[in-house]
Amino acid sequence: MPTLLQLDCSADPTASRSRELTRVFADAWRRRGDGYVVRHRDLHADPLPHLESSALHWPVSDPGALGLDPEAVARQQQVIQELLAADVLLIGLPLYNYSLPSTLKAWLDRVHVPGVLAPTGAAPTQPLRGRPVVVATTRGGAYDPGTPTADWDHATPVLRIVLGEALGMDVHVVSASLTLAERVPEMAEHRERSRTEMGAARSELERLAGSLDV
Repeated sequence: MPTLLQLDCSADPTASRSRELTRVFADAWRRRGDGYVVRHRDLHADPLPHLESSALHWPVSDPGALGLDPEAVARQQQVIQELLAADVLLIGLPLYNYSLPSTLKAWLDRVHVPGVLAPTGAAPTQPLRGRPVVVATTRGGAYDPGTPTADWDHATPVLRIVLGEALGMDVHVVSASLTLAERVPEMAEHRERSRTEMGAARSELERLAGSLDV
């Protein structure tokens, strides 16, 4: 049965725009049929620890010899197997201080394992090559081309590098900017654009959820 892995990491469980967008995609995914399953991991409500050892960045064949905690190894294997079992990966990505939420970074560190999900010189392995990943990113400000803040989004490029280049996944980014306009009085002039971008993002996510080949 086609399986969607939905990752949320916003620290706002009620009014988050990124969570709103992932719900739109997940609901549209379920509407494809009874067999379309959603597995949800909330990285804010149930955060993963940061890597317990740099050894976990590489394939682990003998945890005892490396002095690794078996629970840490099992935790990493669970995260990797959960990703491998998904036909589509969905990530809600709020931009925090121009970068990733640390909870999502902790997840990325556990799946970027050369020789397991990413290639090395000796092991050109990419079991997730071509698998779709949809990134629903919400950004409080504007990052328009040609403006001083055009290259201030340091979150989306990281996902393109790790998931797209290293793991070989097919990355689709859907973004909505100026999401703080509704709550910050000084940004009131941008509210119409904010609403327009959120509406366009919802429509694109519904389209993707209904059209991705799995």
